[in-house]
Formats: sequence, C-alpha cells, structure tokens
Amino acid sequence: MFNTVEAGTIVGGPVNNDTVNMAQVQTSRKGFCSVRHGLALILHLCNLSISTQQMNMSIALPVMVNNTALPSSPNASTERPPVDSQDNWNETLNESKAVAAVYDWSPEIQGVILSSLNYGSFLAPIPSSYMAEVFGTRYLSGTCMFITSVLALFTPLAADTGVTVLIVLRVIQGIVQVVLLTSQYSIWARWAPPQERSQLITIAVAGSVLGCFIIFLVGGYLCQTIGWPCVFYIFGGIGCVCSFLWFAAIYDDPVSHPFISTKEKEYIVCSLAQEGSPPGWSLPTKAMIKSLPLWSILIFYFSDYWHFFVLTSFLPTFITSVLQANIRDSGILSALPFASACICVVPGGLLADFLLSRKILRLNTIRKLFTAIGVLFPAALFTSVYWVRSSFSTTIAFLTISSAIKSFAQSGALVNFVDIAPRYSALLRALSQIFSYLAGAISPTVNGFLISQDPELGWRNVFLLSAAVVILGLIFYLIFGQAEVQDWAKCRHAPASERTE
Repeated sequence: MFNTVEAGTIVGGPVNNDTVNMAQVQTSRKGFCSVRHGLALILHLCNLSISTQQMNMSIALPVMVNNTALPSSPNASTERPPVDSQDNWNETLNESKAVAAVYDWSPEIQGVILSSLNYGSFLAPIPSSYMAEVFGTRYLSGTCMFITSVLALFTPLAADTGVTVLIVLRVIQGIVQVVLLTSQYSIWARWAPPQERSQLITIAVAGSVLGCFIIFLVGGYLCQTIGWPCVFYIFGGIGCVCSFLWFAAIYDDPVSHPFISTKEKEYIVCSLAQEGSPPGWSLPTKAMIKSLPLWSILIFYFSDYWHFFVLTSFLPTFITSVLQANIRDSGILSALPFASACICVVPGGLLADFLLSRKILRLNTIRKLFTAIGVLFPAALFTSVYWVRSSFSTTIAFLTISSAIKSFAQSGALVNFVDIAPRYSALLRALSQIFSYLAGAISPTVNGFLISQDPELGWRNVFLLSAAVVILGLIFYLIFGQAEVQDWAKCRHAPASERTE
C-alpha cells in the first residue's frame, strides 16, 4: 500500500504535472509489454477461470437432469442446425446417462440450483473490501481462487449426496468468488493510471467473457463424450493452477513489485498520487448514501446483470428446447454470443481511452454514450429473438450481434465507479457486486418460474422482462450518472458525523 508521501519519496521530490507527463512519455513506449499490462493479463486468466466455474452448471444442467427439455412450441424453429442435431438428440442423452448420474429435478429446482451461487453473494462484498485492506489483495484473492477451485472439484460428489448439499456448496462457492472478484479491484486503485483505466480493466474483465465462451464451446462436447462431472474436474483443476500463478505474479502495488522498472513505477505512483491515498477505514457514509451518481451506477449494475444471468442461465436451455439442438451443438452455439463480446470488449476500452486522451469527448459523455449503445441496440435484438425463433440462423445471429454491442457498456457505466471515487474503488465495486448478485439471485428464479408456467409464452415474457429491466436502468443512469470525482471522494478527512470506523 502506498500514499502521496511515498509517491514523493520515490520520485525524489514533490509531485507535479511535468513529472507525470515526462514519466508518461518514457513509459508509453512499453505499451502492452509493461508490468501493469502483464498484471491485467494475469487477472484476465484468473477471471477466465472463475467465469468457467460460474457457468459450468448452466452447460451441465441439461445433461444432469432427465426433464430439462421443455415441450417444443408450435412455433419452434423449423430451420435446423447444419448437423443432424435432432436425429442425435436421444443418442446424446443416452450416452450422457451412461457415463454419469442423471437427477430428477424439476424446472423450479433447477432455477434454485442456478441461483444458489448468488444467494449469499450479496453478503460478502462489503467485508471483502475491508479484508483486502487488512490482508492485502495478493493473499486474499489468491486464497479465494484456490478455495473456489477446490469446491468446483467437489461439485459432482455434492450432487450425488443430495440437492441440498449441492445448493449449500454453491452458496459457499459463490461467497468465495465474490470476495475474489471484489478484492481484485483494489489492485487497479494502485496500478491503473487514470488515462489507462478503461483498457486495463477491460483487458482483465474480458477474461470473464472469454471464460463463458470457452465453457459453452467445449462444455457440451465434454458432457457428451466424457460425462458432465469432467466439466467440474477440468475447470476446477485449471483454477488451482491459476491460484498458484496469482501468488507468483500479483503484487498489491508497484512499490512492492520486484521486477517493475523505476520509470514505470514513477509514472504509476505519480499519476495516482494526484487522486489521494486509499481510504483506510474511514468512509463518508452519509454522503455516499445521498449520492445519486453512485446510485445510478448500482441500479444499472442490477439491470445489466439481470440480462447477463438470463443469457448465461437459460441460453443453453433455449437452444436445446426451442431451437431443437443437441447438447453438443447447444454448447457451441451458446458460446458464439460470448465470443463476439470477448472480441469487442477490449477494443471498446481502447476506443474510450482514445476519445478521452485526444479530448474528442468528455469522460462523462463517453461513459453515457457507450452505456446507451451497449443497452438500446442489444435490447432490441434480444427481444426480437422470440419472434424470429422459426429461423435458426437469424436467432443465433441476433444473439451474437446483441452480445457484441452490449460489451460497449463495459467501458461505460460498469467501470464508472472508478471515475467518481478512485480512492474507494474496492468498496464501490463491492457495492456494485451486491446489486449484480442480487440480480443473479432473483433473475434465474423468476425466469425459471415464467418458463415453467408456459413453455411457449414464458420465453417471450423472459425476453421482454429482461429488456424492460435494462432500459429502466439505463434511463436512471443517463439522468443521474456522472464521471467527475465526487466531493465526498476528494475529502482527506470526512466529518466525524459521517465516518464509519
């Protein structure tokens, strides 16, 4: 952990703009070979592993149960995949049953299982932000990475023991994952210069999207050929490897990193020193509660993740039950939207930083523009999926394009909390996690109920509800969102009446 005094000591004098500009010119030559970009790539891999562990149940569940496929509707897709999917459907199920156990879980129970990963998640973010300050992000996040990976390895055993044990294991796993995903943002409070935040964070976050792509791409094939337990064994093992990589490569700040160059260290420390030091245990609680820009971000997180959990939890089921694809093809087709998002998310961050560095648009305009683009066009395409489902290729195209455009929101409202209060980035990330996992706890349960009530109109209601929720979140953000550092985040010492010790 470093502060302004340490920054001045490292540079050899008071912090000023000339020093920062000179260091920026010197370190800009390193580009993506810099240590900070290397850390972003390590975080990319770790987020990839966590994402596969979060999504493996969605791809394995259609094989784990014997009643996942809902009755096909009269308007189900008449255009089939370019393989004999329907002819191989019964063969696929029989092969899967032969290599792994199959459970008699109703659609309601399946919704609970999918949601259980998020049931306790909204309790962990706030404590995890303080734990990161006490124990350090390196040790806290690395330990959580190892624990959640071990729990993934035990998931098949928990399913055999009983649905209650499985749900409890996923609740614990979800809490551990939230601690990891929240605490890692403390790294960017100490490693990401303001002009590079969008690209560094999007590089790291892109790992989550790539993880979804990978698990959907190969998960169905693994379930069909080897059996659904291997999905948990393989990606749980990869997570254990990533935890060891984390301990070897991640350090809490540039000051403590053993291999960073002096020039890069000076540039990072001087850039961040102008924004103030990390907050410690003192918080302007009342001012944060009254902050509409903060609330606009939190509400948008809820609405955006409502849509995200619809996509991750029910897309494989939609493709198998409505489009009549088999398990293997369902996984590959479900991966396409995440592939398009992964391709577009990093260029979106680079474009946002380009517009800011060239002073083409103000930061506030960039955040709102990217958020609007990432909501309005995807919402229109996603809602249209129900009415074009008779065309297989059109349905997949709409889902893929909508996810690609939706990735622009990652450079908008989803990273905005670092702008309004960089000193409290870990805490605000924790708050945003509460709202996102609250959506994760509610969305699969509500949508599972809608689908179980009416296999045909239920899907229409799921798509319409998702679009309505995310558009309402966008409207609130456009009205109240800001990108300037808030007054309560600038204060070195909050008034005694507003502190939380």
